[in-house]
Amino acid sequence: MTRLSRDDFRFFHRLRVRWAEVDMQKIVFNAHYLMYFDTAISDYWRALALPYEETMHSLEGDLYVVKATVEYHASARADEQIDVAMKCGRVGTSSMAFTGAIFRGDEHLITGEIVYVFADPATQRSRPVPDSLRAILLGHEAGEDMVDLRVGAWAELGEGASQLRAEVFVREQGIPLELEMDAADADAVHAVARNRLGRVVATGRLLRGDAPGVSKIGRMAVHRVLRGGNLGRRVLFALMDAARARGDREVRLHAQRSAVGFYARLGFVPLGEAFEEAGIPHQTMVKAL
Repeated sequence: MTRLSRDDFRFFHRLRVRWAEVDMQKIVFNAHYLMYFDTAISDYWRALALPYEETMHSLEGDLYVVKATVEYHASARADEQIDVAMKCGRVGTSSMAFTGAIFRGDEHLITGEIVYVFADPATQRSRPVPDSLRAILLGHEAGEDMVDLRVGAWAELGEGASQLRAEVFVREQGIPLELEMDAADADAVHAVARNRLGRVVATGRLLRGDAPGVSKIGRMAVHRVLRGGNLGRRVLFALMDAARARGDREVRLHAQRSAVGFYARLGFVPLGEAFEEAGIPHQTMVKAL
């Protein structure tokens, strides 16, 4: 295979080589590179805003590996940080081929190719790749946006927002439904992100605060499988833009303790002491607009 450069890819998954992955020569054992590519593929689906299991179920199929090749140019070593690049290079009638490359900085270490067949999960017989999936894969490689993010009223966006909030807050976190849903939704500004199959993958809402010029952001939720990407940030920024557009000078929110770091990285600072809300530790955080 031809040596590749970072410019050949738009998707990268970063990882650090673990001690358990090296051999007696203290370099990565050759079979682990396939694991690295497989790990990157999982993150690639997140970049498409597609929860893999739900997506395949809705498309009435699944992907099966029929070919995997690895070409070795140089070795990675324990504790080194590497980037696993991945792109969909071809979508055929029933198959798709992914090209992968592993880089240490700009140095190209490994090349890989994985070929999948889209098939009926019951019979494992191949079937045509759905047009919707084909468009998403090719669209991502062309640099298209993978989500449709809208800001608006509850009447327009409430159905999708409520479904995701029920999944995250009620079923996942155990918050009572009567606490999660309240009358404030009717007057709030809502943000909803849908993937290209129409599935709501992130949401949040904007309320007027207790003082003039102050907004309150809340009900921030991202699909469980898609967390760690940029969906939460995009929803948050959309709501902050809405607050700024109506003349507010500050936004506040009640961050769950596990999410404090996320908001801190985006410029929010703690205000006051931590407290408990709906049985979950929270911290008030604030950011000037």
